[in-house]
Amino acid sequence: MPQHRPLGAQISHMLKDRGVDTIFGIPGVHNQEMYRGIEEAGITHILARHEQGAGFMADGYARAAGKPGVAYVITGPGLCNIMTPMGQAYSDSVPMLVISSCLDEVAARKGQLHQMNDQRAAAATVCDWSEEAGTAQAAYTLIDRAFGELATGRPRPKHIQVPIGALEATAAPHSAQPLPQARSVASKEDIAQVVDLIDQSEKPILILGGGAVGATEAIRSLLSRWTAAVFTTYAGRGIVPPSYEYLFGAALARPDSAGVIGQADLVLAIGTEMAEVDLWRAELGHTAPLIRVDMDATSLCDAQDAALRLHCDAEAFVPALDHEFTPRKTDWNASEIATTRARWRAEVDAERPGIVPICDALRDCLPDQTMIYSDMTQFAYVAKEVWDMDHPGHWHHPFGFGTLGYATPAAIGGAVARQGQPTMAIIGDYGFHYTMAELGVAVELKLPLPIILWDNGKLGEIEDSMVRAQIAPNAVVARNPDFVKLAHAFGAYAKAPESLPDMQKAVRAAFDADGPTLIYLTSDVL
Repeated sequence: MPQHRPLGAQISHMLKDRGVDTIFGIPGVHNQEMYRGIEEAGITHILARHEQGAGFMADGYARAAGKPGVAYVITGPGLCNIMTPMGQAYSDSVPMLVISSCLDEVAARKGQLHQMNDQRAAAATVCDWSEEAGTAQAAYTLIDRAFGELATGRPRPKHIQVPIGALEATAAPHSAQPLPQARSVASKEDIAQVVDLIDQSEKPILILGGGAVGATEAIRSLLSRWTAAVFTTYAGRGIVPPSYEYLFGAALARPDSAGVIGQADLVLAIGTEMAEVDLWRAELGHTAPLIRVDMDATSLCDAQDAALRLHCDAEAFVPALDHEFTPRKTDWNASEIATTRARWRAEVDAERPGIVPICDALRDCLPDQTMIYSDMTQFAYVAKEVWDMDHPGHWHHPFGFGTLGYATPAAIGGAVARQGQPTMAIIGDYGFHYTMAELGVAVELKLPLPIILWDNGKLGEIEDSMVRAQIAPNAVVARNPDFVKLAHAFGAYAKAPESLPDMQKAVRAAFDADGPTLIYLTSDVL
């Protein structure tokens, strides 16, 4: 006979059956019933220091594991605290499921602990959908709906809230079978039309976004027989190896990349919404036909004036295209592309002096397959443009929402998902303040996590922006602690290298340590 349990426990058992092995969160009196079943179900719970940290950990875990990150939070402030990570996951298409408790009644009773006017609606502003499950069956249905949509559509966070009374009530088990899943695919006619346009082109450009990461093998196969020029978004780095001679890199934000794209006689954009944070201009710059391939219909209907819009998954589209493709040469010149790339690299170095050499030295000392989580810091802004990746999906950044404090907890989540594999965080001095408490989690878990802390003593990017706008820089300098002593206070290791070789030695040692290492860098390291 199926075992009846309180619904809070049943939810944990259902999550285990649906492939969840880790939950990030903080228990409280309002969601303690959700904790009744975690250990019994065989799920590991990671105790964050703040719900924002829990959300970023779930985000980082999802990006590393390739499956949804799950977080448990309490009513009211717990849900509010995790809304920033939910907004970040929404912007960056990260699969996340947040399950919270909620009050049983809010209209007729006021003044309750953790009460909000409309908690469900608040969460709905930063996720794909937010729903309340008043019964056990509703909870099970919504969980399966969430996992089904995360597997087949654009992966964006979902929120399910369950009343405290329902969590406490005894419930029958969930169904053993999840809902069926199916991905959208391109028709044979669509593929034939794309092949025909490619056959007619002499100077095609391929633009690859983060949504094309799952099609990497097929893309590389295609480019072994087609000398198309390639741009990637920041999230698409690594899909095409650095050795590919016709790679312009993650340079869409370079102002004159529009002129390069204007030379093309065909542009094929796969898995990218070509958002403001990809281009930093309103228009791509193409004059030739543009083919858009995306699983999000909204992205297909933007102002970029695509001639052909295919609503399908890159993982289905590219292998089908590769199968029908015949080898073709193009008119792109590899040496001219290399010259353009060198000029763009010099521009980046001139805009934020001194960071490029540090990026090069850091890249050269990392073990293969290192996964990197970066924050909103000038160091990362430089690295995103000049640091080619060997592997796709190995550099994660808070692109769209652009929140500070992401890197440290997200890297913790990534390291949990990738036990035994190298993971690293890159964060600025100001961003580190936001979530520094989560360093304690990395210490508790004994994660061999290098945390590169870039300290320019200010909000450097904001100061530069104010100067460009002819605004006297104001409120851009904060008194920093002694970060090395702070790390030691948490029980972490810490190094303040005085040269690039010292930095490389510290980073290599950090990957072999029995806990996190904060590596404190300033421009004096040069």
